Amino acid sequence: MKLRFGVNCTTTSAVEWVEAARKAEGLGFDTFIAQDHLSAQLAPLPALAAAAMVTTRLRLATLVLDNDFRHPALVAKDAATIDLLSGGRMELGLGAGWLESDYTRAGIPFDPPAVRLERLAEAVQVCKALFASETPVTFLGKHYCVQELEPLPRPLQKPRPPIMLGGRLRRALQLAAREADIVGISLLDRRTPDAAPPPTFAQKVEWVREAAGDRLNQLLLHVNAAVVDVTGRATEAVEAFAGRSGQSPEEAAQSPGVLVGGVEAILEKLHAVNERFGVNYWVVHARNMDTFSRVIARL
Repeated sequence: MKLRFGVNCTTTSAVEWVEAARKAEGLGFDTFIAQDHLSAQLAPLPALAAAAMVTTRLRLATLVLDNDFRHPALVAKDAATIDLLSGGRMELGLGAGWLESDYTRAGIPFDPPAVRLERLAEAVQVCKALFASETPVTFLGKHYCVQELEPLPRPLQKPRPPIMLGGRLRRALQLAAREADIVGISLLDRRTPDAAPPPTFAQKVEWVREAAGDRLNQLLLHVNAAVVDVTGRATEAVEAFAGRSGQSPEEAAQSPGVLVGGVEAILEKLHAVNERFGVNYWVVHARNMDTFSRVIARL
């Protein structure tokens, strides 16, 4: 499976958003991505609809929608609408939610991880049913109840738009491996002196492999590129990433999400990570589009 690259854009400017979408398509990126936080950024779903109007090839993705912010019946309708308007380019990323400050500021209860993950698992089933069914959908779960709901509009992609799930711990990654088309392996680990060390990246990949079984070869495995520098002078950025994650700079430099060095060095790392772990999808921030496009051009 070929390597795939996306651009994550965070802005509150309509001009910057549209220009970034056009540039990402022109530079050869595969996906244009909206996050979902209650901070200084556009709302993801209407923003992706706008991006669809100014692009023709670029796929449009959420990475990822916080499941607790919206009912899955509405998410499915919005995502199907974007898929229809874009000519079949929507990719729906869903997550259980992790940034507690978003919940606190909006007055949304921040339930324990197990509860949020249980809700997400049900939401995925609701979305899948509404995407694929040609008859009214009924789903009676612990957290969501949908009764005789018309699945309209119907998305163009068959059997449905791709779904992305992810996480950094076992239960979330195994849910993603069983249910998603794209599995995001989070690198947002933090080491603290009084806690057990977080799982290694190799361990996370093994959890995905165990749960995916025969589906493994059909999955895209994704990581966010936390540090990108194609000039080969990224010592400070790597050290900052190391400080945030509690690693040594040497350890941080080995992370699949740290892409630094010249074009050849980055290409070598991409292929090495792909060969060892099966990762085939990286996302970079829009501020790194221009420099990283040199890597895409070589591929």
